[in-house]
Amino acid sequence: MSRGTQLIPGSAGAGLPPLNAPFLAHGLLPSDVHSAPPGPRRWWAGPLDVEGLALAAVQLCVQALECCGAGAHRLTAPAHRVAQAFNSFGLLRVDSQPIPGFAPHSGFFRCAEGWIRTHANYPHHEQALLRGLGLGTDGNVEQSLRELTALEAEQKIVNAGGVAATVRTRNEWNTMIERGSPSTPNWVEFDMASGGPMRSWQPGPTGDAPLRGLRVLDFTRVLAGPTAARTLAVFGASVLRIDPPQLPEIIGQHIETGFGKRSATVDAGSRAGRRQLEDLLAKADAVLLGYRPGALERHGLSVQGLRERFPHLVLVTLDAWGDANPWFGRRGFDSIVQAATGIAELYRAPGGAPGALPVQALDYATGYGMAAAAIALLTERTRSGQCGVAHFALARTARELIDAPVPQVKAERLPDAPLRSMPSPYGTLTYVPPPFNRRHRTVDYPGPPLVYGADEPVWDTREPSEV
Repeated sequence: MSRGTQLIPGSAGAGLPPLNAPFLAHGLLPSDVHSAPPGPRRWWAGPLDVEGLALAAVQLCVQALECCGAGAHRLTAPAHRVAQAFNSFGLLRVDSQPIPGFAPHSGFFRCAEGWIRTHANYPHHEQALLRGLGLGTDGNVEQSLRELTALEAEQKIVNAGGVAATVRTRNEWNTMIERGSPSTPNWVEFDMASGGPMRSWQPGPTGDAPLRGLRVLDFTRVLAGPTAARTLAVFGASVLRIDPPQLPEIIGQHIETGFGKRSATVDAGSRAGRRQLEDLLAKADAVLLGYRPGALERHGLSVQGLRERFPHLVLVTLDAWGDANPWFGRRGFDSIVQAATGIAELYRAPGGAPGALPVQALDYATGYGMAAAAIALLTERTRSGQCGVAHFALARTARELIDAPVPQVKAERLPDAPLRSMPSPYGTLTYVPPPFNRRHRTVDYPGPPLVYGADEPVWDTREPSEV
């Protein structure tokens, strides 16, 4: 029996995966703040401790807010609220209609040998998938994949710029990884350095918006990074998401993660766009980077370049596979990482197709971890003047999940947490509120998602107290 399926004794609220260990090692959190979230410990059941990963990731945000001295005391994240937050995409409704999920060419497909998982939600990824398989827009993807082994299909699709992964066992993934660079043992990697002149932002001592006045640039897509930015907005940060006009975000994903944020498009390849980005970066406090490695470097947005030009910035980065990985630089999403790392195999029905986690836990757990890292690093900047970089990878989140022992506690049915409603430019939204309570009251988003790309790429010039 692998460690990922080992049962250990546990009680409700106990035995959470130690996601805070890298924070503790760098002194970014004190060692006495790892309190247990209220509520049940287990509800989805299954072969992996998805609940523990979810609870630990959200609890990191609670701990980071408590430690920044921002008046966040009495902040809790009850288990039933965490469970609901990790399914927020599935529960979201726009004028009573669900958001479309995976596209027809995204999913598990049987091959001549083995299975493959594809991701073709974005039009340019769907085009790459078809191109890699030598098909036109009306081609039969399922039939084409049946004529190839999973490894052959994976290589053809990836070579064409598409997104796919063979469904591997955990042992197969580990064997492949061992052929690359030594993997980092940590869920998140921190790199600290002395900061330069900085804006005068300080955590607020009281109120429901302790991050008010904080300026965050969001260069992320899909769910993980945007969830981090949305979480910072919950507590008052001014978050501006920047997208390239050539590759617009899927509107459903924008709606799900756009609460409380502004949205602008900037052509980073143009002279005017580069000037806009330089001005935004000079006046920002934190930057979230979530594009494939190499995608932003040509626009001057590499981590090293940003640290040299803007030493005051706190940086939090995300990619799919991590830099100590043979697949470094390859495209990937939550579902693809699940397939590659052995999770889909663990959730396979007996004699049937590979399976998936009950929720997109890799994305959401990583997103809440990124938010916690940003808050912790900003707190450290205030305390010592040191600025830091935090680097996350979905594959490392998958490793944390697989390696975590499964608590031997009875699965409990969670009470239904009430959804909320809010008008928006897209219609009436029925949505999951953030997973936090403050003084026993539900914390809510400061506003709905705005029209995608409609904001000017400038910071609000009003004083924080006016916002």
